[in-house]
Amino acid sequence: MAVYKRGKTYTYRVYVGKDPATGKDRQISKGGFRTKKDAQLAAALIERQFHQGEYIEPSNLTLEALTAAWMDTYSMDVKESTLKMRKQALKKLISALNNPHVQKVTENDYQTFINDMAKQHSVNHVKIIHTSCKMVFQYAKEKLKIIKESPCDNVKLPKEKQTVEDIENEEVAYNYMEKGELEEFLTVAKEHGLYNDFPLFTTIAYSGLRVGELRCLKWSDIDFEAETIRVTKTIHNVSNNRKKFELFTPKTKKSVRTISIDPFVLDLLKQHQADQEHTKQQNTPVYKDHNFIFASNDGYPLTVTLINDRMRQLMSHTGINKSLSSHSFRHTHTALLIEAEVHIKEIQERLGHASLATTMDIYAKMTKTMKKDASTKFSKLMGNVSENLK
Repeated sequence: MAVYKRGKTYTYRVYVGKDPATGKDRQISKGGFRTKKDAQLAAALIERQFHQGEYIEPSNLTLEALTAAWMDTYSMDVKESTLKMRKQALKKLISALNNPHVQKVTENDYQTFINDMAKQHSVNHVKIIHTSCKMVFQYAKEKLKIIKESPCDNVKLPKEKQTVEDIENEEVAYNYMEKGELEEFLTVAKEHGLYNDFPLFTTIAYSGLRVGELRCLKWSDIDFEAETIRVTKTIHNVSNNRKKFELFTPKTKKSVRTISIDPFVLDLLKQHQADQEHTKQQNTPVYKDHNFIFASNDGYPLTVTLINDRMRQLMSHTGINKSLSSHSFRHTHTALLIEAEVHIKEIQERLGHASLATTMDIYAKMTKTMKKDASTKFSKLMGNVSENLK
């Protein structure tokens, strides 16, 4: 790193590796700093980013040029109709943003674009446009490495408005999985899941934790000897940024609790802990160890969006025809506790409900097996009465 004065301002020059084409050293410089210290701090930041593998070299590649480069690869193994659909979607983006340099496209730019598209097109069509744009920016991030984060990551997409009829016709049974369905899903997670999938979904299914409680669970919260998990906090991501998170105490005292956990889950978590240590070693330069049990490859806690996306991906490999989210595991756990004839008060304490009424309300969401058993028991009880009324 070198800092020198040019006229009334200071300029820095920083080494950023060798040019892969020529083998010569590459340096970048920037001037206009009012003080030498300002230039030194800016240069130090660039050096730190370079050594941590986070430095992004400035690029003048336009959105249109990026799209063309991506199309060359994408077009090799897709149908002509699909290719045409992608081109039309990306053409809308390029036109709306006036073909800027890729590195200058912000999250706000992209959100404004999606908002405008939502005023002109159906929800499904907007999702198609978003998918196309997401693929292109992902290419810029992972293949070309000219952006650090995709402007598509935290976008809010329009949602279909639910009608009164939709709500009235919604089946309670679709809020959770039956025991057999849960086994099917976890089997798929074990056989086809990624790094976090199987231990994460098994833990939430066997514990009934809220998604926020699961995301901020730390290794210090588990007592392997006592076979318990201590729930003391929840998590919030500032501006939906996965690296900007805050930990909070739960809203109610009842949410702070210690629950017993199945030995099978504890054994699974021990293996996951060993796998995580291996991940830390592989990603040492960029791994920020916050002691989270379920963390990304750089140590930051997983987002709800990512967990739901992984669930949908795994669900597509099952025969389960239900619209479920990660919160459905909490309902699933509750239903199975009821089926196991666990006392309602114990269920309340395990789930951390502030009011027993909340637990009683969920109590109504029973499995098909339980409904059948209840009907059979009632028929047996009322047998004599039914005969007398014939």
